Amino acid sequence: MDTEMADQTPAINLGRAEGEKSSKSAQKKAEKQERLAAQKANKSATNTTKEASRSEARNAVSKPSKKLEGVELVGITVAREDDFSGWYQQVLTKGDFLDYYDISGCYILKPASYFIWKKIQAWFGDKIEKIGVDDCAFPLFVSEEVLNREKAHIEGFAAEVAWVTHAGKTPLEKKIAIRPTSETVMYPYYAKWIRSHRDLPLRLNQWNSVVRWEFKHPQPFLRTREFHWQEGHTAHLRQREAQTEVRQILEFYAGVYEQLLAVPVIRGRKTEKEKFAGADYTETVEGFISTTGRGIQGGTSHHLGQNFSNMFGITVEDPSGKEGEKKPPLNVFQNSWGLSTRTIGVMVMTHGDDRGLVVPPRVSRRQVVIVPVGITAKTSEQDRAALYEQVDALALVLKAADIRVETDLREGYSPGWKFNDWEQKGLPLRLEFGPKDAAAHQVTTSRRDIEGKGTIQISELATGVQGLLDTIQKDLYDRADEKFKSHVKKITNWDDFVPALNSKNVCLIPSCLTEKCEDEIKDLSARKEENDDTPQDERAPSMGAKSLCIPFDQPEGVVKGETACCNPQCKNKAEAWCLFGRSY
Repeated sequence: MDTEMADQTPAINLGRAEGEKSSKSAQKKAEKQERLAAQKANKSATNTTKEASRSEARNAVSKPSKKLEGVELVGITVAREDDFSGWYQQVLTKGDFLDYYDISGCYILKPASYFIWKKIQAWFGDKIEKIGVDDCAFPLFVSEEVLNREKAHIEGFAAEVAWVTHAGKTPLEKKIAIRPTSETVMYPYYAKWIRSHRDLPLRLNQWNSVVRWEFKHPQPFLRTREFHWQEGHTAHLRQREAQTEVRQILEFYAGVYEQLLAVPVIRGRKTEKEKFAGADYTETVEGFISTTGRGIQGGTSHHLGQNFSNMFGITVEDPSGKEGEKKPPLNVFQNSWGLSTRTIGVMVMTHGDDRGLVVPPRVSRRQVVIVPVGITAKTSEQDRAALYEQVDALALVLKAADIRVETDLREGYSPGWKFNDWEQKGLPLRLEFGPKDAAAHQVTTSRRDIEGKGTIQISELATGVQGLLDTIQKDLYDRADEKFKSHVKKITNWDDFVPALNSKNVCLIPSCLTEKCEDEIKDLSARKEENDDTPQDERAPSMGAKSLCIPFDQPEGVVKGETACCNPQCKNKAEAWCLFGRSY
């Protein structure tokens, strides 16, 4: 409620009360005041939302848009290759995935995109439940005292923490943080609940949203002030058990991308510089956006060691002690791991094209749409009704096979308009059915991911459609995987490094893995003019390369103690191949 509306509320209520006592005229006047005030508030909110959307759109577009020729304004009007930021914004809004909110950096996830998140929740939730992880829910608030218990950990989030300072108009005695992550929220209670080694392992997960406030260039799904995610937090008696879980979870994250979203990823470990603050080590899945040539972190699994259990006093007695023997308590070993709605943004950037979204069948809210065709002005109502009845019957066959299907019987739109509408929304498979198809006992098929049409006999409808959906899923992954692999360049000579980056690649180089060396590589690979000391925008295409991960799959060619680090300013020997790139 805006200030003006809030200020009028008592007067409106008073007017209504007076009207009840006196006359209908006063009552009508009060109701009119209330109506006008509500309209004004709604108009204000709408204008604010529109302005926020325009503002973010202006910030998103880095250069003048080159409009696509021959497209209507209802379609995507900029080419992916010409203006990637503008394209990305359009495919999300025109594809009905999200809408802009009146607070910059916050977005409304519409049913089509939230369905994808639900599919991820169901798939991942089933996986972790089978290994003994339970869901829970902790409050979103955390006190300043608790938040600051782990200085090294919170340092990385300090600038992004949003604080609650007032309750109404009354200042709070102590400000309260909105969680940027939940380690410090949950671990005081782990210390309370874990009293014996018999209480281990404790494995909890929660699906929630967190707030991280500090940045200038929000991007839907990728960099948002509030985002949805899951965060798992587990405690173990033995380190080897904790480390086994770290890798298990990472494989589940890879499965979300590869099996559900048809997006290839590289599995690896973060360098010391890039690991999660407070972790012993971080394992990661890394994706790649070919249009921009930039890597993107997909999900991370952290082994926290005993860092947090030392800080929060999460200890148990040593079970190896003999009867009567006094042994010092053991600090538990902990993990944390998280995956967010960033997954949806990565999927959109990987598969979308100049016609709009391309959604893999396994996560598409509607996998198939059936569009009636061949209806003209001369078609009788009886023939039209008969055709629609057949369309509904086809849909029932597909629904019985657990295929998510929509029948598009909207009046007033041509089949061509409907085709474009569903293509823009990324629906995987369109079936066309008209009098000629009925006579041939077939449906005409059109895949979203490729050009061309085919047919399926009605007698084989369910199996034929399911087979085609499986093919689309596989083809989307295979094409993306081939493209990703073609953009990973193995570099041993520094002179080839920056040209490879500028050609939209990520680079696998021999690296000593030290923080100093990474900082030098980032500076050396930034596209700056000579003698230009302007700070680099981390989201700009000209930014320097940073380490993405140390891939688990290590090629031959690096011999510890012999192979030189690729950085020309570094005198150390390489420890491993490390993947570097410009990144989101």
